[in-house]
Amino acid sequence: MLNQNYEPLTICTARRAIVLMFQGKAELIEKANGLMIRTVSRSYSLPSVVRLWQYRKVPHKRIMLTRKNIITRDRNRCQYCGSSKGPMTVDHVIPKRLGGQEAWENLVCACTKCNNRKGDRTPDEVGMKLLRKPTRPTYITFIQRNYGVTDQWRPYLFLDSSIGGATT
Repeated sequence: MLNQNYEPLTICTARRAIVLMFQGKAELIEKANGLMIRTVSRSYSLPSVVRLWQYRKVPHKRIMLTRKNIITRDRNRCQYCGSSKGPMTVDHVIPKRLGGQEAWENLVCACTKCNNRKGDRTPDEVGMKLLRKPTRPTYITFIQRNYGVTDQWRPYLFLDSSIGGATT
């Protein structure tokens, strides 16, 4: 769903998009590849991208800091050894006892073997290195990784210059 100025707002269900269109609150921008919704008397294209008619002021979207989202950000891969097998845990890069915070930049996905090996120490103390520096994901990055990006969505998520007069 796009705001009136083509800014991406959220991903909603097709049902929600259709309701917004029938209420006159949104317009169809992109159709889902040939998919239709049929009633007794009519057929409607299934929406893939809709745009609200009125601008909605939306607070800056942030991704909640949760165990699931940390593991999702790191793509279910241990940030020490690279393994994606077995159950994953969340590890504090800088342990709490040394002032490590509960923050995106200090939490990583780790396999139980690496987490137990590192224990309550820093990676340097144990001779371990991070594969990637942990960072806070942006809302668009989070959508891209969790939902995938169809070719129809790409111009709207990345402000392609051919849409709505936006510039890159």
